[in-house]
Amino acid sequence: MRPASTRIILTLIAFAAAVAITQPAMAQQNKKSTAQPIPEPPPPPPGFELDPGAEPQVTIRKRGEETVEEYRIAGKLYMMKVTPAGGGPSYYLIDERGDGKFARQEGPGPGVRPPMWVIHSW
Repeated sequence: MRPASTRIILTLIAFAAAVAITQPAMAQQNKKSTAQPIPEPPPPPPGFELDPGAEPQVTIRKRGEETVEEYRIAGKLYMMKVTPAGGGPSYYLIDERGDGKFARQEGPGPGVRPPMWVIHSW
């Protein structure tokens, strides 16, 4: 092949690739949206009341520039979020077993934490 014909073939291949790439995007632009807004949830049944003790209570304390957020359910402290002074990264102190011993975690993140609900207590 001659260099000129090779250049023409490569140009045609590049043009075909560009058309193939832009075709799905153009097809999506032409589609009409059929999305509908989510309806409001139904009201709770009569006689149903939320238990205010089941909602976590958050207390925010400032110590100088350090901030400590304390999370309680039914008056029992189960987690603290500490934001150090000077803009350092926040960390969490979590009572994983409910025995008052807090373990430090660097974020709510990557570990697998199985559910540990209290079924019954005396």
